[in-house]
Amino acid sequence: MRAIYATDLSAASEAAIHNETCLECLERIGVEEIHLVTVIPSNMHAGMPGMNFEERRKEGLNRYERVMQDAGFSTDTHVVRGTPHRRINGIADAERADLTIVGSRGQSPLANRVLGSTARNLSRTTVVPLLVNRIEREANDPDVLREHLFQRVLYATDFSENADRAFNAFSYLRHATQEATLVHVESPKEPDTDAADQLATLEGRLDQWDIDTDTQVRYGDPADEILEAEAEVTPTTILLGSRGQSRLRRLLIGSVSETIIAQASSNVYMVPPPRTA
Repeated sequence: MRAIYATDLSAASEAAIHNETCLECLERIGVEEIHLVTVIPSNMHAGMPGMNFEERRKEGLNRYERVMQDAGFSTDTHVVRGTPHRRINGIADAERADLTIVGSRGQSPLANRVLGSTARNLSRTTVVPLLVNRIEREANDPDVLREHLFQRVLYATDFSENADRAFNAFSYLRHATQEATLVHVESPKEPDTDAADQLATLEGRLDQWDIDTDTQVRYGDPADEILEAEAEVTPTTILLGSRGQSRLRRLLIGSVSETIIAQASSNVYMVPPPRTA
């Protein structure tokens, strides 16, 4: 697998890059090649006093590259200018990446705004699965979750085609997953009497891979219930699909996935719809 690792070279990104537990987990799921990417925003230019952005970014990426190489990954670096999420998506497409990784502090509105907004925009536009690596909030010396990324997975499904695509990610996540909780949220007004049976079918597939699995059918607002389930089972990663079709995808991608990325305490692994021609 080939991954894009987007970084803004902040202290938070530094913590994520040096987290050996996360790097080991990426290796477990089959990542062999990592492209380190940093984007200089369009509104930052070389003429700004005391700012040599490209040189500083290259030095930072070279330092991170050595960490990745020492961990056994094949690496490449990209220092580019433009709108962060657009350039990251462009590189992911050009390099035929299987995964994009970005750090985010999540709820805190003041901490690491640029990286947080990039994660949010990537959730709306990504062309490949997106892993939001959750970085500890509101800490002077930021840290990342030290457990293996996919050790305990909370999978949220509405039984749609793209939710099925997200479930298929277990074909490689299983090498790092020990426990899974499968959650479906129903509208109290229109309950699906087959939901429990459909979850049981999925549970059976994970049992074949020796993943300890539990299922939940919940009722209420999907985003609220998924976050409630997260608080109860404390997963290391939430796995879900995003919706979105045609040019309106950015608006219709689904407030659920965007809300989860913004508010969850766990890492989030989001699988987008397939590319359209």
